[in-house]
Amino acid sequence: MIDALITGKVYGTPKQGTSKTGNAYTTAKLKVSAGNGEMLLCGVIAFDSKAQAALQALSEGDSVALTGTLTPKVYQGKDGEHKPSLDMVVHGVLTAYHVKRKRMAIEGAS
Repeated sequence: MIDALITGKVYGTPKQGTSKTGNAYTTAKLKVSAGNGEMLLCGVIAFDSKAQAALQALSEGDSVALTGTLTPKVYQGKDGEHKPSLDMVVHGVLTAYHVKRKRMAIEGAS
């Protein structure tokens, strides 16, 4: 596993669930740039209540930066070709809303 910061756009709608032990979690998918012009799909899950609330407030196409534990994976597509993907356990969420609020707090302090 890799400690990472990734940025991308929300793909689909984040979904909330409950584990068999009764713990809440939120899952989402992100489209992230692979740097070579290709896009990778990153499946994310959050257990932290603040991270869950931030993910649930997002809609498809919203830009977001996530920090957490990243696991690279490979899956076989319907065409038989092997393709890369990513999974992340989210620890922190940063959106345009958070940036604006933090910027205002910093400017107000000076």
